[in-house]
Amino acid sequence: MGSPKLDKVADIIHGDLLKRRHGLRRDDIIEILMDARSLAGDASPWIRGRLLSSGKSSIELLCEDGRTHYVARDIIARIVLVAHTRPAYIDDKDLLAFERNDMKRRSNLHEKVEKESKGSDDSHLWG
Repeated sequence: MGSPKLDKVADIIHGDLLKRRHGLRRDDIIEILMDARSLAGDASPWIRGRLLSSGKSSIELLCEDGRTHYVARDIIARIVLVAHTRPAYIDDKDLLAFERNDMKRRSNLHEKVEKESKGSDDSHLWG
């Protein structure tokens, strides 16, 4: 079916510290058990999908139904890692290249905003 071989990206929990690989990463397949008290009606407390991002207050998940769901960390009871689909962050060349390009894009955007602003926010500066 063309699925990637996941043997090389499996967790390594024991052994040399530098060779250990564990934890959640972008594009991992995960299952989340939500607190049933936070759900309406008889909705299933489990949500499954691919991890898109993980922030301070929520987790973004692309689910089996094709929709993107944002789950508040406050209602998460359990997260189960089903499979890693990418190598560890430091070994992931594609992800590092993306991060570098994203930092350049953000830097250019900030420079553009500073150039286009008329100095109306300079009231906090002295002199």
